[in-house]
Amino acid sequence: MKGSSPMRQVMRPFIMTAAALLPVLAGSAAAHATPSEAERAQTGAPACVEVGADWRYAFVTNTCSSTYTLTVAYSDGREVPCRVVHPGDRVTFPGHGTRGDRVLGAVLCSGGTEH
Repeated sequence: MKGSSPMRQVMRPFIMTAAALLPVLAGSAAAHATPSEAERAQTGAPACVEVGADWRYAFVTNTCSSTYTLTVAYSDGREVPCRVVHPGDRVTFPGHGTRGDRVLGAVLCSGGTEH
């Protein structure tokens, strides 16, 4: 892509921070009760959301009992739209490509849980 949209410039630091904190937040998730919606908007997906990635696709599987709105964080800060993932669903996001990018994990979008 040529240039960088203002939204991308605003969201890149958030995604990079969220992706860097993903292992820490996922490890401490079991020690907390259900987080508030504001907290969920800034955390990685729960451990019951599984991510598998190759160069072409990133597969996100929701093995939780709740529906989540998720996206995938990439090491290059690329943004992809959030998707609603119901229990038992497996959704596809773009993979990491062939230029050294990595899929860092699934991230909850704002309002990440549906009731």
